[in-house]
Amino acid sequence: MDIPALLTSAGMNIGISVGMFSLYSILRKQPLNVKVYFGQRIAQGRTRNENLCFERFVPSASWILKAWEATEEDIFACGGIDAVVFLRIIVFSIRIFAIATIVCTSFVLPLNYFGEGMEGVEDSTAMDLLTIGNVREGSRWLWAHCLSLYVVSASACTLLYYEYENIAGMRMEQVQRFPTKPSHFTVVVRGVPWSSVESYSESVGKFFSNYYASSYLSHQIVYRFGAVQQIMEDAEKMYKVMTTVPVMAAAPVDQCCDTSVDHRCGLCGTGSNSVKMIGAGSELARRNVDDELREKECEAALVFFRSRFDALLVSQTIQSADPMLWVTELAPEPLDVFWQNLCVPYNLLWIRKISVFIASVVFSVLFLLPTTFVQGLTKIQYLQNAFPILRRVSDRSYINLITGYLPSLVLTVFLTIVPPLMMLFSTLEGRVSRSTRKRSACVKVLIFMFWNVYFSNILSGSWIERMGKLTVTSPKDLATLLAELIPRQASFFMTYVMTSGWSGLSFELLQPVPLLGNWLFKCVLMREDDFIRPVTFAFHTEVTRVLLFGLLGFTFCILAPLILPFLLIYFCFAFLVYRNQIMNVYFVKYQTDGSYWTLAHNATIFSLILTQVVAGILFGMKKSSSASTATIPLIVCTALFNVFCKNRFLPLFRNRAAQDAIDMDRHDERLGKLQEIVENLPKAYNQFELCGDEMQVTTKQEEDAHSDKPKKSTSSESLEDLEIVNPENLITGDLPSPSASSSQLEHEDKIVSIN
Repeated sequence: MDIPALLTSAGMNIGISVGMFSLYSILRKQPLNVKVYFGQRIAQGRTRNENLCFERFVPSASWILKAWEATEEDIFACGGIDAVVFLRIIVFSIRIFAIATIVCTSFVLPLNYFGEGMEGVEDSTAMDLLTIGNVREGSRWLWAHCLSLYVVSASACTLLYYEYENIAGMRMEQVQRFPTKPSHFTVVVRGVPWSSVESYSESVGKFFSNYYASSYLSHQIVYRFGAVQQIMEDAEKMYKVMTTVPVMAAAPVDQCCDTSVDHRCGLCGTGSNSVKMIGAGSELARRNVDDELREKECEAALVFFRSRFDALLVSQTIQSADPMLWVTELAPEPLDVFWQNLCVPYNLLWIRKISVFIASVVFSVLFLLPTTFVQGLTKIQYLQNAFPILRRVSDRSYINLITGYLPSLVLTVFLTIVPPLMMLFSTLEGRVSRSTRKRSACVKVLIFMFWNVYFSNILSGSWIERMGKLTVTSPKDLATLLAELIPRQASFFMTYVMTSGWSGLSFELLQPVPLLGNWLFKCVLMREDDFIRPVTFAFHTEVTRVLLFGLLGFTFCILAPLILPFLLIYFCFAFLVYRNQIMNVYFVKYQTDGSYWTLAHNATIFSLILTQVVAGILFGMKKSSSASTATIPLIVCTALFNVFCKNRFLPLFRNRAAQDAIDMDRHDERLGKLQEIVENLPKAYNQFELCGDEMQVTTKQEEDAHSDKPKKSTSSESLEDLEIVNPENLITGDLPSPSASSSQLEHEDKIVSIN
C-alpha cells in the first residue's frame, strides 16, 4: 500500500468520524432520543427562552467536558468495578504509547527514513522507507532501535505493576465495601449423585447435614430451566384448588345439589363425606405436585451456610473421593446466575468444552478465506498476472479507495459476527454465571483476533506477494518470516486502526441500531412501547479491540513507528467515548469484580515478548549480533516479571482471603447482623422469581426503571438543561440497582449534567 491509498483511507475515516461526532452532539439533545443516549436514567426538561430551540440543532462538545470531569467514583457508581478496570486499561495504553510515540518517532523513525537500505529493491514502496527494512545491514544505528525497545519494555512493565497493584487492592476493597452480598454465604453444588430411594433435594440436605452440621443452614435445589414456568403454572392451579374447594364445601348442602341423591363426586354429597373427599383430594394434589417437582429437579443446588468462612471453606475443598461428584464453588450473585447452564450434568461439561474447542478451530480456519480476500484487495498489483482483468481496475482513479479504505472496511464487517458466535460457544461450555460466560467469550475473541487479524493477515498478505511460494517448516522459519514480513504490513494495520478504531468509536457513540429502531417504533409504527431495552456493556468486544491495538502498537513501535500516532489518537478518544457511554447508556446487571485486568496483563506480556523476539531475530538478519544478543536478557526479564506478578497478585483474583471473611463474620456477629443476613439468603436466590418469567424480565426491569414517566417536551423545552441523577446510594451488593425507579433517582445527592 502506498501513501496516496493511506491518505485516502485517512480522509474517509476522519470525515466519517467528525460527521458522526457532530451528529451525535445534536441527536442527544432531542427529546425523542433520551432513552437511546441516556439508558435507564430519567431526564426532566426545564423551560428556557426560545433561543435554546436553535441551540438544540447546533453541534457542541459539552459531552466531552462532562466525560472528562467525571471522577472514578462516578464511573464506579454507574458501571461498577469492571467499568473502572476497563478504563484503567485504556489509561495504561495512553501512557505507554505516549512514551513509545515520543521515543520512537523522535529517534527510530528518522533513522528508518534515512537508512538507505531499500535502494535497488524493486517492489519497495514509500511506506517501506519508514520501516526498519530501510536500515542497512550492519548499521550501528540499530542500537538506537534496541535502546528504544528497552525503554518501551521497562516503561510497560513498570506501569503494569502499578496498575496490577492498584486493581488488586480495589478488588479487595470491593469485598469489604459490600459485606452483605448473598454470594459470600452461598455455594453452588454440582454433580449430586442420583439415587432411586431419595430425590436430589433430599440427598443434598442429608449430605450437608451429616458432614457440615454446625455450619449448614439450608439449600435450594435447581429445577430444569424449561420446567420453571410449568411448575409455577401448576402451583397456581394448586393454589386455586386449595382456596376454592373448601369454600364450596362450606356452603349449605341444599344449595349445592339435591340431597336425595347419594353423590360420589366429593363436592356435593353429604356434608361429612364431602369434607373427607376434599381433604383426600387436597392431599392427592400435594403428592402430585411433589412428584412433579422431583421429576424436574437437576443434579445441582445452592447451599447456604451460616458464615462467610464456612462457605469459603466448602467451596475450596473436595467433597468426595470421586472428584466428579459433589463439586463445589462459590456461587455468583443472584442476578448473575445463569440458571440454564446449572441444569447441565457436570460429567458432560468436558465433552462440551472439547466440542467448543473444535468448533472454534474450524471457524478460525474458515475465516482465512475473508482474510485472504482482504489482503487480495490490498495487493491487487500482485494478482494482475494471475487475473489480467485486474489491470483495468489498477488504472482507474478509485484504485486508492479500493486498496486503501475498502480492505479494512471489509475486514471490520466480517469481524462483527465473531463476538456473538464466541458468546454462543461460551454458553455451550456450561458456565454457571453470566459474568464468567462473558469473560470466557472475551478470551475466545481475543485469541481469535490475535490469530486471524494479526498473524493471518501478515501471512496471507505475504503469500499473495510471493504468489504461493511461502513455506514454513519449523518455528524458527516462522519467527524469521514474521520478522521479515511484519514491517511490510504496517500500512494495512494503520488503515485498520482508523476504520475499526476511529470510525468504530463514532458508531459506538451514535448507537445507530437503537436510534433507528426507536424512530421506527415511535414515528412510523406509532407504538407506545419502547424499542430500547437495557443493554450491558460489551466487554468481550471492546476489551479485545483495545488489547489488539495494544499488540499492534508494541510490535510496530520500533519496526514501523508511524502507526503509533494513529493508535494514540484512538486511545485518547476511546477514553472520552467510553466514559460517556458507561455513565449514560449501559445498564449494569452483573460483573466479574475486575477480572478483565488479568486478561489485559497476559495479553500485554505476550505482546512484549513477541515484540522482543521479532526484534532480536530482525537484528540478527541485519547482521547486528550485539543488538540481537542484547534482546535475550530483555526477554528473560520480561518473563520473570510476569512470573512475579502472577505469584504476587493473581491469587487475589482467583480466591477470597479467609482473613477478611472471618473478620467480617465477627464484625456482623458483634452487631447482631449475621442472623438477619443468613435468613434472607433463600429469598435472594429464589429461582422462580429470578428466571421464572425470564422472557419478561427485561420488560419488567424497564418498567421499574421508568415507573414515573418523564414529562413530554414541548417546542419551548430543551434537553440542553437536562440533568441526570447518579444512582450512587442505590448500589446493592456491588452494582447500581438495575430496577431503581425514577422516584428513587430524584432523591440522589450527586447530579451529573448531560448537556
